[in-house]
Amino acid sequence: MPASRRGEETSGERRSVELTGARQLLRRMVEVVALPVDRQARLDRIVQLIAANLVAEVCSIYALRAGEVLELFATEGLMRESVHRTRMGVGQGLVGTIAASGTIINTDNAQAHPNFAYFPETGEDLYHSFLGVPVLRGGRVVGVLVVQNTAKKRYGEDEVEALQIIASVLAEMLAAGDLVDRERYTDLTGLEREQRRLEGQLLVEGVAVGRAWLHDAKIEITRLLADDPAIEAARLEAAIEGLRESLDSMLARADLGAGEHLDVLETYRMFAHDGGWRRRMREAIDTGLSAEAAVRRVQEETRVRIGHANDPYLRERLLDLEDLAERLLRLLAGRDSHGDAKLMPQGSIIVARNLSAADLIDYDHTKIRGIVLEEGSPTAHVTIVARAFDLPMLGRVERAMAQIEGGDMLALDSEHGQVLIRPADDMVDAFQGAMRARQERRRIFDSLKDQPAVTRDGIDLELSINAGFLIDMGELEATGAAGVGLYRTELAFMSRPDFRDPEVQTGYYAAVLERAGAKPVCFRTLDIGSDKQLPYWRMPAEENPAMGWRAIRLTLDRPAILRHQLRALLRAAAGRPLLKVMFPMVAEVAEFRAARRLLELERRRALAGGQALPERLEVGAMLEVPSLYWQLPALLKEVDFLSVGSNDLLQFFFACDRGSPLIGDRYDVLSPPALSFIRALVERCREAGVTLAVCGEMASRPVEAMALTGLGVRRLSLSPAQIGPVKAMLRSLDAGAMAAYLTRLLDLPDHSLRRHLLAYAHDHDINLPESSFRST
Repeated sequence: MPASRRGEETSGERRSVELTGARQLLRRMVEVVALPVDRQARLDRIVQLIAANLVAEVCSIYALRAGEVLELFATEGLMRESVHRTRMGVGQGLVGTIAASGTIINTDNAQAHPNFAYFPETGEDLYHSFLGVPVLRGGRVVGVLVVQNTAKKRYGEDEVEALQIIASVLAEMLAAGDLVDRERYTDLTGLEREQRRLEGQLLVEGVAVGRAWLHDAKIEITRLLADDPAIEAARLEAAIEGLRESLDSMLARADLGAGEHLDVLETYRMFAHDGGWRRRMREAIDTGLSAEAAVRRVQEETRVRIGHANDPYLRERLLDLEDLAERLLRLLAGRDSHGDAKLMPQGSIIVARNLSAADLIDYDHTKIRGIVLEEGSPTAHVTIVARAFDLPMLGRVERAMAQIEGGDMLALDSEHGQVLIRPADDMVDAFQGAMRARQERRRIFDSLKDQPAVTRDGIDLELSINAGFLIDMGELEATGAAGVGLYRTELAFMSRPDFRDPEVQTGYYAAVLERAGAKPVCFRTLDIGSDKQLPYWRMPAEENPAMGWRAIRLTLDRPAILRHQLRALLRAAAGRPLLKVMFPMVAEVAEFRAARRLLELERRRALAGGQALPERLEVGAMLEVPSLYWQLPALLKEVDFLSVGSNDLLQFFFACDRGSPLIGDRYDVLSPPALSFIRALVERCREAGVTLAVCGEMASRPVEAMALTGLGVRRLSLSPAQIGPVKAMLRSLDAGAMAAYLTRLLDLPDHSLRRHLLAYAHDHDINLPESSFRST
């Protein structure tokens, strides 16, 4: 046998012996934890066991305390007097270096290491060999485990691996409080129960308090190869059939109601019937893989193929396919395809890397108080379902799974983009108080829903909602809104795998109008591009897509798409009293005219085909690009109404990318130039007799809505949740007095007028939410 082969076998045998010894040591460590002695005695016994197992003269455990300080908590071999006396900062000495970097140090001459620091009270100058590994928990260093010897030697890979395994178990024992007194050492990293705050992106608004439930769908595969492909193929077919049946049962549940969340589940079920997916798994089985390994192989191939796609739709579909694969694996393992969803206790907040819509529906949503995701997006399928269930949801929470432990108390405030881990009792009380106050405000706002939106001096305003899904239409009745001032048609397109043909679109828009009843709905044509991508278009790469090929620019360049949508809208509104259509991101009158010509072509086509038309057709434009202001005299002669898209308008007005963390909040919409621009716009529209509305975030905030009212805006389109707060503000406001006050402020050189407006509101008892004053 070649010497190299004998060396490999010797190394393998040595590794096997070391790991066997480590496993035996772990069992003895568990026995020590159960001993009826104090915790320090247990810790002392454990370092003795580790030293003996690894034939080390020294074994020491250092724990990380508050202030980035490492303290020697137990040792075998160093001076006993140094325990709880020897301390070093993170980054100081070899132990501090391990804690700072989270890496291993393995050296045969510790004193020669450039980061060596001598602590005379330990007596460690006798020991040359040094092996130290970080003790990790929850992705954080909570301590350092060290072994040392007098003889100069580098520890082998098997010894390093064994010490790492021991350190991982030691971390759990420390966290459980089995080895240290939690009451005495309250500041130990990994043991501390202090409050922590994580930030994320609002997906579904709301506030909740509950216990963390960690959702982890990953299934481990132990059998990779199989002798009989026929048996494996039969197992796969049975699992696929079981998967389809479970999805059918899910969709048949009576508590799901109706809306887009059912549409996205239908799309999800469609993937389960995909012949190509099934065929690829069968082919993998034919190569000798087990059914489980074949599912995983196809899953990995799919992840490689589309996992790095820039297209957000494809990334969302990858999540669907990953979830289906995990469900198949659970069925192949003889487990429930729904995983552990039935075990979740009442009052839970789900924490996950990501969730599919089907994942969420597997859970009893009456037990869920909220959702925290590491990933997630506003248009993801799971977001649509969470909105349907009225569950607060926070996304883009970095390393949530690593920082939150199952059972941790969480306080979720998605409206302000934060979740508190292990909040203090007074903070829990504050959140519960906020939830009660929120419910009370809802009760008050509900009592206002049938009251008119009229100011104290008798000025009537029209409050409409922004919507994008069928489920949003129920808010018309719930809020008493006058109608839908902005229906974002692109959102329904983004929740499907393929383009909605005119027939499908017609049925969808008809359902929207049916749910609106006698209240008007203003449909915005497709505003796609920028951050809103569709799978059926490959968008060109652009350095600044928000100002690129999007909205009306895109659909004018692809007129068939716009014509199909306009055709569907006309059909859906056939015989109805009114159809309102507006075109987004119009930068010049020529663009509006081109879009209106396409609408006229579709109107004539409908007439020629004998189709009924809506009794009245109103066509408008969204003013989001400042250049359009200087063509208002021409534009106002051609539009029936104008709507200010405040989000994009102010972004372009200040040349400020609102998505940039550096400058997104640099400019305030309540600045003198922005408010002066809007006032001039109001005056031009009033002179021309054209109605003007404001939609977007500016209309949804009570302070900004107060300023808009003072500027003369009489139509606001806002998020449904803000109808109540804005109406309450309006009914306490003297619009004429606010207008006079604003006029005096507009010439100020101030960065923002917010402070002045809040002071005015306070002095004149204007009903604003407390959060308006906290944000200053």
